[in-house]
Amino acid sequence: MEVPKQNEPQESIDANESSHLDRSEYPVPDNTEKQPKRGLGFQRVVDLVTAYSFITPALIIIFLFGLFPIGYAFYMSLINWNVRKGAFIGFRNYLEIFGSWENLYWVLGGVVILIIAFIVQGRIEKAKNEFSKYSWLVFLGIAAIAGVLFSKGWSAMMETGDKSFLQSLVNTLYYALGTVPTQIIIGIVIAYLLYQNIKFKEGFRLLYFLPYITPAVTTSVIFRIIFNREAYSIANRFIKLFGMDPLKWRFESKPIMQLLGFNIEGFWAGPSLALIVIMIFGIWSFVGYNVVIFLSGLGNIPKEVYEAAEIDGATKWQLFKNITIPYLSPITFYLTLISLIGTFKAFNHIYVLKLPSAGDSVVTASVYIFERFYKFSQFGRATAMSMVLFLIILGLTFIQNKLMAERVFYG
Repeated sequence: MEVPKQNEPQESIDANESSHLDRSEYPVPDNTEKQPKRGLGFQRVVDLVTAYSFITPALIIIFLFGLFPIGYAFYMSLINWNVRKGAFIGFRNYLEIFGSWENLYWVLGGVVILIIAFIVQGRIEKAKNEFSKYSWLVFLGIAAIAGVLFSKGWSAMMETGDKSFLQSLVNTLYYALGTVPTQIIIGIVIAYLLYQNIKFKEGFRLLYFLPYITPAVTTSVIFRIIFNREAYSIANRFIKLFGMDPLKWRFESKPIMQLLGFNIEGFWAGPSLALIVIMIFGIWSFVGYNVVIFLSGLGNIPKEVYEAAEIDGATKWQLFKNITIPYLSPITFYLTLISLIGTFKAFNHIYVLKLPSAGDSVVTASVYIFERFYKFSQFGRATAMSMVLFLIILGLTFIQNKLMAERVFYG
């Protein structure tokens, strides 16, 4: 018996028929609104405006308290400014400092050749060939030529230029060479000792850091009492224990080599005893800061490196020499850089500890510029000297960064 087919709903038939229709003839309306497209250039402008909005306050502060004073100081150095503003004289203030431009060229030539000597020595050493062992001999040969050129220019400069200011630069160099290496060496040794498992470790850390946070003027006054020239002063009583006669200390203007009995003149006679006292104060004040920074670096050295070396039979000295010092080289580079800059800008304790009886032997560049500016009102000459000191610090920083950065070990 045949079962009759049921009729399909009209909706399904219409749907099937509509599926065969061309949809292009019956477009579906799009109710979504089209958003206007913004180009990449507009977004880049927005990002730049946002970025400069964040850095503008810092740029204003840097300009007002950094770049503008430097620029205005250079402007003052070109003017005959004594108490009252005078006429524009160009580079005459600089010429009176150097004596002649030829003297300056000789000095700069010696410095450039010395830099070339360091570069040549480094490249020969990196070559790793049969000539690498003679790298320092090549350096000494080129450095000798640089020394001759520098000495020729410096001697002429001392005769025809501002001898007092040039001597203050020499005193500043004495101070830098006497304090920076000593602070670094003492700091790294003390930090290494305090990093060991010893009792009262935290107390010793505070004790060494205390001189750095104590006001410099207050501690300078205490040093004036300790290093007095009287026989009953603490320093003279201490050296008396070793059978030595009392010394004048801060009152002594003679170079240290002459006090030791050597008849040496000029730069190689060394700093005066009064300047050495100021060096001792500088070392005592800033070695604590170096200790704290070195301690933070010691904490970042992997202990696995020490353990592996100890398993191989390394001694304490070998651990310190081959692991600790290389891993601390980035911190050593940083501390050397900021310490060198700080010594050329040092003022407070030097000004308090210096005495008229010591003469110019304790007057550094910063102190001399201060006296020219405030005591003698030679504003144009003082700003010219400050610009020279600024360029020296900038040059030393650049040279130190180029020469020492390549020898830094970052693990």
